[in-house]
Amino acid sequence: MSPDPASPDAAPTDPLQAPSPDAARERLLLEVAALPALPGVYRWIDARGEVLYVGKARNLKKRVSSYLHKDHAGTRIGIMVSRIARLETTAVRSEAEALLLENNLIKALAPRFNILFRDDKSYPYLKLVTHGFPRMAYFRGAVDKKHRYFGPYPNAWAVKNTIQLLQKVFRLRTCEDTVFNHRSRPCLLYQIQRCSGPCVGLIDEAGYARDVADAERFLLGRQQEVIEDLQAQMMQAAERLEFEQAAQVRNRITSISKVLHQQSMDASSLSAAERDVDILAVKVAGGRACVNLAMVRGSRHLGDRAYFPTHVDEGAALSIAGGDDDDHDDLDDRSAPAPDAPGPEQAVLEAFIAQHYLGLPVPPQLVVSHPVAPPLLAALSEHAGIKVRAQHQPREQRRIWLDMAAKGAELALARLLAEEGSQQQRTRALIEALDLDLADPATLRIECFDISHTAGEATQASCVVFEGHAMQAGQYRRFNITGIVGGDDYAAMRQVLQRRYAKLAEVIAETGSTEAKPGAQRMPDLVLVDGGRGQVSMAREVFEGLGLDIACIVGVEKGAGRKVGLEELVFADGRPKIALGAESAALMLVAQIRDEAHRFAITGMRARRASVRTGGSSLEEIAGVGPRKRARLLQRFGGVRGVASASVEDLASVDGISRELAEEIYRALH
Repeated sequence: MSPDPASPDAAPTDPLQAPSPDAARERLLLEVAALPALPGVYRWIDARGEVLYVGKARNLKKRVSSYLHKDHAGTRIGIMVSRIARLETTAVRSEAEALLLENNLIKALAPRFNILFRDDKSYPYLKLVTHGFPRMAYFRGAVDKKHRYFGPYPNAWAVKNTIQLLQKVFRLRTCEDTVFNHRSRPCLLYQIQRCSGPCVGLIDEAGYARDVADAERFLLGRQQEVIEDLQAQMMQAAERLEFEQAAQVRNRITSISKVLHQQSMDASSLSAAERDVDILAVKVAGGRACVNLAMVRGSRHLGDRAYFPTHVDEGAALSIAGGDDDDHDDLDDRSAPAPDAPGPEQAVLEAFIAQHYLGLPVPPQLVVSHPVAPPLLAALSEHAGIKVRAQHQPREQRRIWLDMAAKGAELALARLLAEEGSQQQRTRALIEALDLDLADPATLRIECFDISHTAGEATQASCVVFEGHAMQAGQYRRFNITGIVGGDDYAAMRQVLQRRYAKLAEVIAETGSTEAKPGAQRMPDLVLVDGGRGQVSMAREVFEGLGLDIACIVGVEKGAGRKVGLEELVFADGRPKIALGAESAALMLVAQIRDEAHRFAITGMRARRASVRTGGSSLEEIAGVGPRKRARLLQRFGGVRGVASASVEDLASVDGISRELAEEIYRALH
């Protein structure tokens, strides 16, 4: 196994001392000849130390050697092979371990030639909080064993819609325990028949527990059992001449039946293993791809979510071109392209399955628009601990689900391509309007600065980055401004520009390069400041002091009445300011970047202001701790540090803080 790049034993890579291409290839061939015939993960690395591609193999020696012994001229894989300088491998015990390691490395390293899916926020769940009268709640985060969780759901709307449904049918409470414990009369939800009123004793604990059990069975897909039990309850109530209660039960049955009818399916026709299904449809067009994931939980279709990977062309080409194993001896080996060879859709689908389900529960059944390699399913099953099956050509209800998901993927991809086309048009319009000397519009890099504070308090500056026709959120930066008079925006702008470009200016002066190092921050083509001549003059002073070109500085000055569309651009190099016009695509792009800088600055300022005023924002992030409870805690313990050092018993002694909430606070602060 070769050393990890982060290991102190790894040999440093110096591009200036790199061996000749022939010597490097000879060394690689010797390394490959020494590889074991074991499962593992390999990384191709270029001369600058950047990882080009991460792959997995059932047979490392056989798979890796295919890159060096086959003729890949004129292909995308050939482009990658021409840039290879060294190889790193890790042997593992099984395909499942290879799958896990490969995708962890892909997420951590973001290689140039792998299909990449961005890590999204965690999926939301429906939470049943443990209590004598359990409550329903929307939840997002790490689950624990103390409460019951149902999901995951594709989006927040699906959770909230399910909660509303359960309120209508089973009348479970949603109020916080502090509200529940202090009610003296039923709330509005009881009046509109969305809650059974357990807070004031209108239902006993046994009756409420029966409703909770019915709700759990409903969420698990056992709706028919619930309906049969409710029918029995209705008949018993009718026999006791309790016709009002029988009517209430009848209404519940009607509500459940209506839901099942809206789902356009017969839940009783599905086995228990079939009630949790994920439907995956892929569409590739215009160099972009969309994977539409629809979730069915408890036999209910919960909606879908679209994912858009990057590096589609490169990653798909490498997956399809594969190795030289005619028997598909490893996880991503495939024979050379043939009439029945897998296309980019299958490569994208398999990349999504591998990356998506490593950190999330995987249902036992997947319905897919394209076939999935059996070794991938076997490795996923081993990792998940359950048998995972994939159905490629479903019938009946599943065919309906798959057609819906495929249509959703097609519409989402068309919308993305239209938006990207519009964004590219805006980029070209701005380049033309400012007469920038750029051969490729995708290389245009814009950095925009904004200052935000509240009457001089908690001053913070933001820097947002636009490059490749899109905002690059991963490159955004915030700067805490100190040592200035509160409210002095000019001094704040001077400080942030000095801090942002001082080191880069030193590198440019020494080397003449606009990059601190390959792949690192480079000097932007355009520096936008939110302001008029005053802010531009300040930026000009900073750039002149650093020896940087002032021609890239542009101020966005608000127009008459501060109306959107009337902004004017002010230049630091003396050019007359220009008004592009409300319908200008170039101005739309400038306004988009300026507004993003303002949003990023103001959210950071608010967080810092809260931290300054309370000693920390940790309490604000705890569900159930509102302004009054937070004030009581801070007053009782003298600040956030005092709250953090308090025991659960001390926290629970504060008025309005239940034992359960005290435990939540203690966990959040430790």
